[in-house]
Amino acid sequence: MSLKSIVRELKEMRDGIGSMSRRGGVSDGRAGHGRGGSRHSWPSLWPEPQPQPQRPGQEPQQQGQWANLPPELLIDVIQRVESSEVAWPARRYVVACAAVCRTWREVTKDVVKTLEECSRITFPISLKQPGPRDCPVQCFVRRDRATSTYLLYLGLSPSLHGENDKLLLAARKIRRAARTSFVISLISDDFSHSSSTYVGKLKPNFLGTKFTIFDSQPPCDAAVLPNNKPSKRHSKQVSPRLPLGNYNVATVSYELTVLRNRGPRRMQCTMHSIPAVCIQEGGKAPTPTGMVHSLDEQVSTLSTSSKGKEPNIEFSSTSLTADLSGPISTSEAPLLLKNKAPRWHEQLQCWCLNFRGRVTVASVKNFQLVASVDPSLGVPAAEQEKVILQFGKIGKDIFTMDYRYPLSAFQAFAICLTSFDTKPACE
Repeated sequence: MSLKSIVRELKEMRDGIGSMSRRGGVSDGRAGHGRGGSRHSWPSLWPEPQPQPQRPGQEPQQQGQWANLPPELLIDVIQRVESSEVAWPARRYVVACAAVCRTWREVTKDVVKTLEECSRITFPISLKQPGPRDCPVQCFVRRDRATSTYLLYLGLSPSLHGENDKLLLAARKIRRAARTSFVISLISDDFSHSSSTYVGKLKPNFLGTKFTIFDSQPPCDAAVLPNNKPSKRHSKQVSPRLPLGNYNVATVSYELTVLRNRGPRRMQCTMHSIPAVCIQEGGKAPTPTGMVHSLDEQVSTLSTSSKGKEPNIEFSSTSLTADLSGPISTSEAPLLLKNKAPRWHEQLQCWCLNFRGRVTVASVKNFQLVASVDPSLGVPAAEQEKVILQFGKIGKDIFTMDYRYPLSAFQAFAICLTSFDTKPACE
């Protein structure tokens, strides 16, 4: 059987799983995306294998006619599919391989390398992994003013009809009495904290000068230092449907403008979960390899690592989320990012930056971030001038976002969302 026939068979199996989910009343992730929605959303492309009912005492069996392939043949098939489908939407066939059964899923996860190594976004965990070192990941953001929604897509610019645009992340601006916040999700129609698609959130202060980025799961090789006061009432039982905690992974600060002089914004990002030494030659940024979908998984992981001791996490019975607002504690100093200073163009009478053609409209929201490292680390000057994240406007409600190592797509998107919030003390 040829490779194309195998891929075609996998696609039919994936469509069959999706149709069973729709008959059971589960949405396939395409409806409700609005005008800026995408056909390629994470839930519809990475379904969980449906367990078959088993009789008492009967051993569970793997699904599908492809589950009993020899391991050598299975690895070869998935490697061929992974190497041939390098871009979306064809990349969906790699995801379809992971949806066949548990064996295929584990082999696919072993074959597919991290984003830093292969420069390809495949699974949702790729959005939490550092970008490639050599070339940036090029994305664009579409803003919907009516619904206060911001959609992050993979690609240079929007396609003609939007059918081939790969939706990576979505954010919605939630307005409350005192302040606003941004909730980030994997899909554009569910921003609930209790949803499995919840990724994190962004919270500003009252003046709009400081923003805190919260991740839904703790970063790798880091400890959380909570500074919030515990509630008087606590519940010892944790439901599997409870959402994840919120972990402070980064802080974005804007310089306070006292005299209200017009000019470019000045910002600084403190990445609590990324050590500054990771940008040195041979350095390594924390790279997660799996998603945590509930507090139960989180507690079980912490319980295993604590050798029988109770995990140091408290859950309030009056709140669904465990808001660990303290910064992530690492053994090294955190990475600091600062915006690259623009130069004043006398003929154009405006501030200018070299975006290499990726930004075409002047806006106060445009910025470039570079590393601000201590001279004792010995980082070359060329590495310090390398743009890690750039964001700018190319049209009405359309912006480009390019990021690279050591930032992830989630961190870069959250930093860019700070440009959309009102900053009365900075403008």
